[in-house]
Amino acid sequence: MAETSDGPSSEEWRPGQIPPDLDAVSLRMLDVLREDGRISIAALAQQVGISRANAYSRFEALRANGVIVRFTAQVDHVRSGLGVCALVFVTVRQQMWRQFRNQLALMPEVEYCAITTGQHDAMIQIRVPDVATVHHLVTHRLASIPAVKATETVFILDEVLRRPYVLPSDQRPLPQPSGAAPGTDPMPLGMTRFVRADAGRAGLSEL
Repeated sequence: MAETSDGPSSEEWRPGQIPPDLDAVSLRMLDVLREDGRISIAALAQQVGISRANAYSRFEALRANGVIVRFTAQVDHVRSGLGVCALVFVTVRQQMWRQFRNQLALMPEVEYCAITTGQHDAMIQIRVPDVATVHHLVTHRLASIPAVKATETVFILDEVLRRPYVLPSDQRPLPQPSGAAPGTDPMPLGMTRFVRADAGRAGLSEL
């Protein structure tokens, strides 16, 4: 199980590139850590199939190079009393971004904020105990910030999927459907078939 190498060599890395530390072994380590961030180095090494010393050196390299940023707990928001989640899309007055950022940092209800393209300038995700709190936060607190020009609120009904993080190794090509010719595109998700509008209307006249 032990490897002779002490891990991949570090090279100069630029944003947009996969860091040289992320070879197949390191990606497997991150996959294991995604399921259990408190796993011991010995258990991590055993699951990945490398020596403990190799696992430790790789783990420290991932931390030193900024791939692993920090460790944190994952909380059940409903059990912790914050069962309502909403997205607030914000249009910001373009000369007042600094004020917007500063005011947003004072709102503990904000879990996440991203600057976006499209119709709005930013997306805020909030978690609060009830709908009334969402209403007050949007119509009073956000609306009172001069930097905020307009908002649009969307309530999240069900969080279908939330991963701690994604990895390059997760993103594999979709398998070819049975009987598909080599080199053809995979079948669209859900086996979707598009029908011309006039063909669809023909059947309505028979009802």
